[in-house]
Amino acid sequence: MARDKGAMRIMAVDEMAEALGITPGMALADARARLPDLQTTPYNAAGDARWLEEIADSCDRFTPSVALDPPDGLILDITGCAHLWGGEAGLMSALAAHLVQLGLTLRLALAETPDKARALARHGGDMLRVGRKISPRNLNETGLGYQPQPEQAAATSHATPLDVLDLPVDALGLAEDKITALRRAGLRTLGDLAMRPRAPLAARFGQATVARLARILGEEDARITPRRVPPDISVTQRFAEPVGHSDILRATLHELAGEAGQQLAQRGQGARAFLLMLFRSDSQVQRLAIATGQPTRDPDLVLRLFQERIETLADPLDPGFGYDLIRLDISETDPLGADQLGLTGKDNPARSINLLTDRLSVRLGAERIRRFAAADSHIPECAGFTVPVARPVLPLADHGGTLEAGEPPLRPMHLMDPPQIVQVIAEVPDGPPRRFRWRRQVHDITAYEGPERLSAEWWKRRDGAGLTRDYYRVEDSAGRRFWLFRHGLYEREKDKPDWYLHGLFG
Repeated sequence: MARDKGAMRIMAVDEMAEALGITPGMALADARARLPDLQTTPYNAAGDARWLEEIADSCDRFTPSVALDPPDGLILDITGCAHLWGGEAGLMSALAAHLVQLGLTLRLALAETPDKARALARHGGDMLRVGRKISPRNLNETGLGYQPQPEQAAATSHATPLDVLDLPVDALGLAEDKITALRRAGLRTLGDLAMRPRAPLAARFGQATVARLARILGEEDARITPRRVPPDISVTQRFAEPVGHSDILRATLHELAGEAGQQLAQRGQGARAFLLMLFRSDSQVQRLAIATGQPTRDPDLVLRLFQERIETLADPLDPGFGYDLIRLDISETDPLGADQLGLTGKDNPARSINLLTDRLSVRLGAERIRRFAAADSHIPECAGFTVPVARPVLPLADHGGTLEAGEPPLRPMHLMDPPQIVQVIAEVPDGPPRRFRWRRQVHDITAYEGPERLSAEWWKRRDGAGLTRDYYRVEDSAGRRFWLFRHGLYEREKDKPDWYLHGLFG
């Protein structure tokens, strides 16, 4: 029970209460008037939501496209998955058996569109009791639908147009006032609505009524929004009997990685992100994810990285009574050509470095091993940042320009954070520096290059907060090289611009 619309109402019932006339949505006072000895417990909405998420996780074994239909429903897009279960009838039978094993009473329906399947599951006749146990979290329906017996799956899972037209207008899922208005107008079934012109219906009952009717009748198709983005490639291995031996799991993973690699090779691609899903026979799902710095389709590498990942788990994998299904998903891919060995027959040194960084990332954490990447900014301190080695980064333009072979670098490798103020002597106020003092030491400049003028970001210039920088590469009498800049244009942006030391050349 829970408070709804100012009154305590029944949210879910068991079979015995429903047989005695107690239904969800009934006011608690009315229910107690019918059944004084009615036993109730507070409705746990958060617990139901978690339980629905767990059911959705377990349904990932049937399809990677699972959407929530709160508070008590799921919608599965089984396009391209039915053949793995011997057809739609086999998949529906397996799905029903799986949900019954979880202790659920349910309805299942199969249709061409999600809205049609949902309407049939929730309003398509009496709910037959496949499950005999009620969930401890007050969830007594999945909303997916229902199959009475596996052998009847093919006959009962396909809905005919007559079945849809016989559904009550409640199947539209509209607000209660809309449903009441439809009934008062004598429109009690979807068939009554389907026989009437759509324009008058939209004018009287709203465009949402017509849109939902079209979706339920299959005239329009609105795809579901899966809980997780479907992977680019997914390979699955089912077992007739649950397995838990580590050697079998490694061999299966290697076989799945090889199968995925063949599909990648046909596309000329390599994978960067892998997700291993281990489905236990008790419906628990264990997930392990790895990522690589460079695209790959090498099954040996994938197996080795997953072994590293398993060894770093705080809690070792517990197969329970065994895994009855293993799936390997690939969510990120990049172009990958043939791997060319050197003239000596050895691997490219860069490949060895990539293998090392991948192993370290899996063992120490994806965020701990990082590399430099260019940012889309011309401001030196904002022109670069670090990212995990497994994260792809788009190449950006080189703001520092290009160099001929043998030329000194235009930008120093080491930057001061923040730039340090220095005292500079120049021949003219807006000219190059001749001498500067830094850390109580005077440096006489014998050579310089510049200026390299960098303006502030346009949004700062508009507010008057950004100043132009004139950068100079200088060398002192001892041969040490520095990177200085004057902050502000003389007399145009600032009367007496300050000078800063921003970097040191090695």
